[in-house]
Amino acid sequence: MAMFVHLALESQSKQIQRVGISRLREQFGGCPGGVFAVPVVRDFYVSHQWLRELKRRNAGPIVGIYFRIPDTDTVWVGHYNQNHREMTAAESVAEFDAAEDAQGWEVVVPRRIEAKEIHDVRALPQVVGWRYFPDAKGKPPFCPCKFCTRGEYGSKALRERLNPEGGNNRK
Repeated sequence: MAMFVHLALESQSKQIQRVGISRLREQFGGCPGGVFAVPVVRDFYVSHQWLRELKRRNAGPIVGIYFRIPDTDTVWVGHYNQNHREMTAAESVAEFDAAEDAQGWEVVVPRRIEAKEIHDVRALPQVVGWRYFPDAKGKPPFCPCKFCTRGEYGSKALRERLNPEGGNNRK
């Protein structure tokens, strides 16, 4: 049985343990909607890489919901902004483990996860992963204008640093 981790708000963890994880999204990009997850592999960072990006949009701590599905179940695997490929759960774990750089990859399980399939719920360090996109570290934002960076920590200093004379940064 393949082990996956789904990241969810801590406030939802009790309900998820009780009723399972429902399908989160309708069809998109050529693959059916389903539950977003990442295989649990030897590299903790790769398995939990989405945490900071998800935390950026939500309030509150995020926990890992670990679940097992049969190796023969069909899942969809791919980079978040590219087409996904259909394969078995076991093949997706092997592909993640063997990938040279699996940052930005995700698995979509095209069905709900039942409560009996949930293996564990764990608190996670809230600083694991990437923000914006996997290789964003050290690169300036595409558009540091007031609209695009509203409400983000340090956005005023960022705008002043990238455009000291003021004005509109959008092109």
